[in-house]
Amino acid sequence: MEIKEFIQHFAEQFDDTDISEFKPETVFHELDEYSSLIALTIIGMVDDEYNVTIGAEEMSSAVTIEDLFNIVKSKI
Repeated sequence: MEIKEFIQHFAEQFDDTDISEFKPETVFHELDEYSSLIALTIIGMVDDEYNVTIGAEEMSSAVTIEDLFNIVKSKI
């Protein structure tokens, strides 16, 4: 699993945020479009794409996209 691929899948969950906003160091909770609904779609994407289950607590504890990537990677 590569972070570039993860960011691509992550960015696909957002409709109105420009792809250039998504970098490993992006603090995704601060994105204008981020919401609890987006969090649920990201949890679903992680399950579908990586066969990994993450919970709301892990979503909350991750600050950057890279943090979330590392959580998912540790569960593979």
